[in-house]
Formats: sequence, structure tokens, C-alpha cells
Amino acid sequence: MAHPVEKRILLIVTSLASFLVPYTVSSIAVALPAIGADFNLDAVSMGWVTSAYLLTAAVCIIPFGKLADMYGRKRLFILGNILFTAGSLLAALSWAGYAIIAARIVQGLGGSLVFATSIAIVTAVFPPGERGRAIGIITATVYAGLSLGPFLGGIITQHFGWPGIFLVNVPIGILVLIATLVSIPGEWAEPGSHGFDLVGAVLYCLMLVGALYGLTLLPTPGGILWMVAGAVFLYGFVRWERRRPSPMLDLSLFRNNPTFIFSNIAAMINYSVVFAVGFLMSLYLQYNRGLDPQTAGVILVTMPVVQMVVSPLAGHLSDSIEPRIIATAGMACTTAGLGLMILVSQATPVVFIIAGLMILGLGYGLFSSPNTNAIMSAVAVHHLGVASAMVSTMRAVGQMVSMAIAMMVFSIILGSRPISPPVYPELQLSVTVTFSLFLLLGLVGIWASYSRGSIHPDHGEVDT
Repeated sequence: MAHPVEKRILLIVTSLASFLVPYTVSSIAVALPAIGADFNLDAVSMGWVTSAYLLTAAVCIIPFGKLADMYGRKRLFILGNILFTAGSLLAALSWAGYAIIAARIVQGLGGSLVFATSIAIVTAVFPPGERGRAIGIITATVYAGLSLGPFLGGIITQHFGWPGIFLVNVPIGILVLIATLVSIPGEWAEPGSHGFDLVGAVLYCLMLVGALYGLTLLPTPGGILWMVAGAVFLYGFVRWERRRPSPMLDLSLFRNNPTFIFSNIAAMINYSVVFAVGFLMSLYLQYNRGLDPQTAGVILVTMPVVQMVVSPLAGHLSDSIEPRIIATAGMACTTAGLGLMILVSQATPVVFIIAGLMILGLGYGLFSSPNTNAIMSAVAVHHLGVASAMVSTMRAVGQMVSMAIAMMVFSIILGSRPISPPVYPELQLSVTVTFSLFLLLGLVGIWASYSRGSIHPDHGEVDT
């Protein structure tokens, strides 16, 4: 059992690391028009500044989670912070669109290492009665990053230029590295772990790249071919993993475990319907409504601020109240907020937009911590690393799906035309169509969240 002081330091360090990634993602949403102007990017290319990170993270989190279980979560947590900090510096020094996208890939490698290890470390150290609160605090710091991102990103972009958004990460990343090396003695590796399943990892990566990259290219024939290739690699991955004595992803986690299965599906859908909200509303507010980055950031901060306030309470409640009830209520609230965002037009009052963002933030905050608690409580201790990686993978995959849907709609309606006043009506239509698709997906998410089953049938954990 870890000492209380060690637990507090560990929670602070993992929370700081978990702050950097969402801060960068949400601040970039505000800065995208400025980045696009500097590098002459169209809407789809601007989407790839965000999606390059997401695709990399989605592909790497599960393999990195397995490596963390084998070789030590602290060791890979440190490596992740080094890569993310280095990627931030490279992004700030970018000279072209392809350069910043490459830097975002480096950040994706680092971010996937951080998120593959942070929740697993916290779950291993904090007992069940404290776990929901600890996860809620980490989730709150994620939302703090989301909250400060649009606000700080708008100010930095308007007064200092978009590279400053990335430079802010460098001193914080160095602080996390020093604190981890000096103050955290544990390693948290699983003794007796077998060799790394390299073939399974390659099949897994090819499967996700095919499916997710293909989704961004739909409805073109190339997109369909990429997705078919992803399905073929999925078949090969499942067959290979079933025959391995020590697979990269233990498929028994999904066998007779509806809580784990549906909680992960619900998480993916939740991120799929909310992540691109910042991207869409940033373009709408700055192009269609003519607002400057700072004002747009102040409006966009509404959603993550509500998330940050609600998440710790929801996580704490999920230690005693069935997570399915809280999370499903959150998913329903999110879907209702999406219904309001469909109504946004050129003449919509700003107060209405803020109200819609607040409802989305409330739903997101109610959903995330209880859902994560349900996933982590549905597996045995020796599977915590993979379960933590699944939490982060569902987040990254859902975020990538969210951006892919938005990019697909933009590609169909706007094509490769740079955003300028003549295409503002098409931009508005793209935003409306995307929110409509998110609403339909949100309805599926409500069903998935409610169908998971209970982890507190007798006010205790599931049998693992």
C-alpha cells in the first residue's frame, strides 16, 4: 500500500501530464484558422493538424499499454513526456503544413504513452473505495486543460501567434519529468509478463490505420478500399491473437464481460459525438460570425469548464451509485445538447450557443468519470494496464472518428476550396450536417451505455 504522501505526489504528477494533451488539442482548435492562413491550408488539411495526433495515439496506445505492463509504467510514462515535450517544440518551429503535421505525430507518440500509463498507475495505487475520486481528479485536470485551452489559445494566438501554444508545453513537460524522476519511487510492472506480441501489434496498427484513415476519405473509392483493408486486418488480428499464449490484447477481457464491452463502446461513441464540437464551433465563430480568436476562445471555454466542475463529483458518486445510471444520464444530456447545436445559424444569439455548450459540458462531465470507473473495475488487477490503454484508445478512436466525420462532410460540401467569404454558406451547412450525424450517433450511445450491466449489484465491485 502506497504512503498517502506518495499517492498525493503521484496524483499531482499524472494530473499535470494529463493536462498537457487536452490543453494542446483544445487550444489548437482556436488557432486552426491562423495556422491555415500561414500555411494556406483548406478545411480538410486543417483537420489533419488535429487528426495526425489522434490517429497516431489511437494506433499506439494498446501496444504501449502492453509494453508498460511488461517493462514498467513509470519508465514509459517518462518516455511519453519526453516525446510530447519534444513534439511541442518541433511544432512551434514548424515552417510548413507538413512539418506541423509531422510534429503532431511525435506528440501523438508521447501522448499515447502518457495515457496508456497514467490511469493504470493511479488504479494500481488507489484502492477501490478511493479509485473513483482519484480518476475523477485526473479527469478534472483533463477538463482543466480543455477549459484553459480555448481561452489561453485564443489570447496567445491573437497576441503572440500560434507557435506560443506549443511553447507553453515545454516548461510544464520538463517540470513533470523532474517531479517523476525525483519524487516517485515505484515502477508498477507486472512480474512474469511474457514477450511482446510483435505480429499482433503490427496487425492491430494496420487494422486501425486502414479503418480510421479510410473513414477520413469517404465517400471516395479509396476510402472504401482502406476500410476494407482495415476489416481484413481485423480478421487476421483476431485469428492471430486467439492462438497466442501471450497476446498483445487478451481477447478474454471481452468474453462474458458486457460491462467492459459496452462501457468501451459507449466511451468511443461519446468522444465521437463531442470531440469535433470545438473544431466546428471555432470555424463557425471565426468565419461565419467574424469573431477574433480570443473572443471565440472565451465562448468555447464554456463546455470544458462545466465538464471540469461536474467530473469529480460524478466520479465520486460512481463509487457508491451504479455508474451505468450516471453515465447514461450524461450521454442523454450530451445528445440533447447536440440537438440544440443543430439549430445554430448565422443569426443565432451567442447566449443560445453558450447554453448549448453548457449542456454538452454537463453531459460530458456526467459520463466520463463513471464510465472510466466502470471499465477499470470490470477487470482483474493484472489487466489494469491493458484496460487503461483501452480507455485511452476508445478516447483516441472516438476523437478520430469525430474528426473523420467532420472532414468527410467538409470534403463532400466544401471540397478542397480554402475557406473564404464566398463559401461561408457551405461552411454553415457543413457544421449543421455534422451535428445532425452526431445526434444520430448519440442515440446509439445512450443504448450502449444503458446496456452495460451493473458493477455494484451489492454495492461492491464486479467479480474479476
